Amino acid sequence: MPSSSASPTRTFPAGSGQGTPANQAPPEALAYAPPGERFRRHLESLLEALRSKGLNREESVAALFPHTLLPLETYEDTVAALFSGAHTLFFGPSGSGKTNLAKELWGLFPKQVWIVDGCPVLDSPASLLDPHVAEDVPPCPTCVRRFSADGTPEGFDPHLVDPAKVPVRRHSLREGFGFSRVQGSSEVFPDHLTGNLNLLRLEEVGDPMSPLVLEPGKLLQANQGMLMVDEIGKLPLGTQNVLLQALQEGSVTPAKSRETFPAHFVAVCTSNLSDLDNINDPLSDRLTSVHVEFNRVHRRNRRIVEMARPTPPEMYLPEILLDSGVRVLELWRERMSDENPDVGEVGSNRTLIDVAFRTEAFARLRGHPVPTDQDLRAGLLHGMRGRIRARSGDSFEQNSSLVQQFIEQNVEPALKRSATLYWCRYFNEKLGAKAPEGEALVSEGRRLVRDVNLVQRVRAGEGLFPRFSAFAAWVGEREPRPSAVSPLAAATEEFSLMDRFSLFQCESEGAEDERP
Repeated sequence: MPSSSASPTRTFPAGSGQGTPANQAPPEALAYAPPGERFRRHLESLLEALRSKGLNREESVAALFPHTLLPLETYEDTVAALFSGAHTLFFGPSGSGKTNLAKELWGLFPKQVWIVDGCPVLDSPASLLDPHVAEDVPPCPTCVRRFSADGTPEGFDPHLVDPAKVPVRRHSLREGFGFSRVQGSSEVFPDHLTGNLNLLRLEEVGDPMSPLVLEPGKLLQANQGMLMVDEIGKLPLGTQNVLLQALQEGSVTPAKSRETFPAHFVAVCTSNLSDLDNINDPLSDRLTSVHVEFNRVHRRNRRIVEMARPTPPEMYLPEILLDSGVRVLELWRERMSDENPDVGEVGSNRTLIDVAFRTEAFARLRGHPVPTDQDLRAGLLHGMRGRIRARSGDSFEQNSSLVQQFIEQNVEPALKRSATLYWCRYFNEKLGAKAPEGEALVSEGRRLVRDVNLVQRVRAGEGLFPRFSAFAAWVGEREPRPSAVSPLAAATEEFSLMDRFSLFQCESEGAEDERP
């Protein structure tokens, strides 16, 4: 194990090692279940609880993942992989939600587990006291010496360990103690996963080969819980081989160590499409692949943006503009090839969110109280161009021109589509598709947007323009906005956009569209 600079001695969650004696602990403290099995049982109980509330199978599975919006088949594939006890690899285009899905799994993972108090890698008490468990899941070398009859590995026998002398405690898994995360890169070396020497402890022990001087690495920190590896294909081959040993054997042998440590965990990994070939075959074979693709349902992409915005928002962004920005990104995903890695991030979910915030940023910069369609164009260009991978000046300029040309060609059609659907939704749902009512509303709206005095009179509650007032109430109910922006003001902004781009025509348009 390579040495490291002196660092404070690791403080274990078990504290002093004076926990409850195992013979006084509840029976579940001595019953061992692998992390994958504990996870499966927990998921089954969650799904059963959701179904008891009246949700069907599909709704129950989707309800497990409240912070991501992905196709149902992705969720089902994920749950099926976990039910089978498999380690998982989420792969797909950059920015499709792989890492967020992995985080959701950690949020779902059962956190409470019984451990040997004072163990650096959270040994299960059953590893010390149950011979059958000890054979399959041996305790760590530190606990072996600690509870050995003579203090040596040779003297350890689970038949001889006195439960009254084994302190146990119920532990809540957390970062570094049952959960660890690795960000893949070429600089993540094997010792990052296995561990380093703690020089302060080495001074106390004196033997660099002793397991007592090991500062547990990421694999050992994940024991009894979950390991999350982002961009696994970027790990060096030697580092991948260390991970492979853990997945194959449930153990890790640090370099320059005489001892093998337990590493039993559920591994959740992610990879972009371009890095899949860099994952060595034996490691890939140990992972169940789940494809995470972009949403093809428009309302879900809308929801991704809405979830990222504060509630209430700091600035009112008309729904027509927000919707149009989402449509432009959806068209990019549909029409642009994935073969150019320099623009692979341009259509990501991160860009979807960026466009909304940058549209608002340009509105502030230009002194607009409410963003305009010109602010949307600037936000799209800034957000999409900001996701270009700049390998060289020339390539960036070429790709920047590509993005700009795409925006110029597609913003206007997207605005027309969004404005038309906005009008059709109100016309069909609230006006009953009655043309005279629609014409009367349009007439009221056009008079209002051209006369500030009329707007003030409506705001004062004089009872003027009842149809537009009803429209304003509808806008106020559906659109998030700061308290300073009244429903009437928001409705006026939306009406102006509809007047410019929809022409208030609704012959062939539906009230809802699920796809871009």
